[in-house]
Amino acid sequence: MTNKAARIVVDADACPVKQEIADTARAFSVPVLLVASYDHLLEPEPGVEIKQVDRSSQSVDLYISNLVGPGDIVVTQDFGLATVALAKRAVVLSNRGQRYTDGTIDFLMERRHEQAKTRRGGGRTKGPKAMTAEDRARFQQKLTKVLAGMQENSEP
Repeated sequence: MTNKAARIVVDADACPVKQEIADTARAFSVPVLLVASYDHLLEPEPGVEIKQVDRSSQSVDLYISNLVGPGDIVVTQDFGLATVALAKRAVVLSNRGQRYTDGTIDFLMERRHEQAKTRRGGGRTKGPKAMTAEDRARFQQKLTKVLAGMQENSEP
């Protein structure tokens, strides 16, 4: 990847796996930065830095976009932010553990566009399913795999 130390940057406004991220990162001694608007109450804990930004609709995404770079891990469910982070050579995971890639993000953006067109036309689309314990475990396994792979690649 790169010689830069890994850091996990989280779009924390609606992230349901903040505790799983903190626990996994602590096991790998990787710092975490939770970025959220002032509307969200986040509790600091060891290894987790909190940055709160303006409550306008894109403030969190813009802050993260300007911050991330190669070697970072970004956790978000926002496809637009995922696209920017991928362009900056960050590893990007969804809240459910899906790893976004250059090969998958175009399809996801197109699907989002089609669903928005359907809604504008009066149609209905389904929202995401509720998070389950299995979703949380899958996310934690994926994050562990990513961190272990980065650790392996950085060893001399």
